Amino acid sequence: MAPITIEAFKQESLNAGFDEVLERHWPAHAVVETHTHAFSVQALVTQGEMWLTCAGQTLHLTPGSRFELAHGAPHAERYGAEGATYWAARKSGPLPFLGNQTQQGNQSQT
Repeated sequence: MAPITIEAFKQESLNAGFDEVLERHWPAHAVVETHTHAFSVQALVTQGEMWLTCAGQTLHLTPGSRFELAHGAPHAERYGAEGATYWAARKSGPLPFLGNQTQQGNQSQT
């Protein structure tokens, strides 16, 4: 089976209802503490390695690994000795009801 291209990943993601596809690069040994996003994401690791912790489980992800995160899911990320690159398809969604508060900060750019 031939490797998927970013163009094919983008088309697959847009057909599945995602709004955009980005290529994300992370440096060696980067650590992103627990945070959330105002979007859902499905991603495909293309280079390097990373560890994604969500709901008490840590996944070790290498090239060819896919992962998904729901809108607002708390998670943490840690990157390997070579960093990592992945393609991320994002789907915006409604923010959770916060009453009179405004949601601020604590969101990284996955």
